[in-house]
Amino acid sequence: MENKIVDELKNSIRSIPDFPKPGILFRDITTLLKDGNKFKDAVEIIAQQYLEKKIDKVVAVEARGFIFGAAIAYKLGAGFVPVRKKGKLPAKTQQVSYDLEYGTDTLQIHCDAIEPKDKVLIVDDLLATGGTAKAACELIEKSKAEITGIEFLIELVALKGKEKLKGYPVNSIIKF
Repeated sequence: MENKIVDELKNSIRSIPDFPKPGILFRDITTLLKDGNKFKDAVEIIAQQYLEKKIDKVVAVEARGFIFGAAIAYKLGAGFVPVRKKGKLPAKTQQVSYDLEYGTDTLQIHCDAIEPKDKVLIVDDLLATGGTAKAACELIEKSKAEITGIEFLIELVALKGKEKLKGYPVNSIIKF
């Protein structure tokens, strides 16, 4: 049954060629999100794997990661922790900078967001090269918390993002 649901989810994702620039095939999840049943199915498939794992916090990176992360945190009865780009969080933060294709970026988390020994689930919509997820892992590790899992709705397999996340428990629901 789950394979059929995953196929339906995959088929609901719109592919847009040459966006945001030529040569990129953009995977648009808004077509999945607008269907209440498909959105619910995506959240259920991810959350189901963690119901018995006593997750304390669900961490998600802005912006699309927030959509799934908050819903999954609710489903698990866990706290939700946003990871944001530099300068977007109002209280004291810790940060990690990471390389992009052209340049660098910085992610931040509130210093009091995660306690040592918290069981943390990282959630994002898409795994591409893995740089953002790796930076999120580094932020969690600075807090001395346990990364129980890293979940993605979509994985772009050809970009080999999982290689950057070796040693972490990584899973993706839909593979392109």
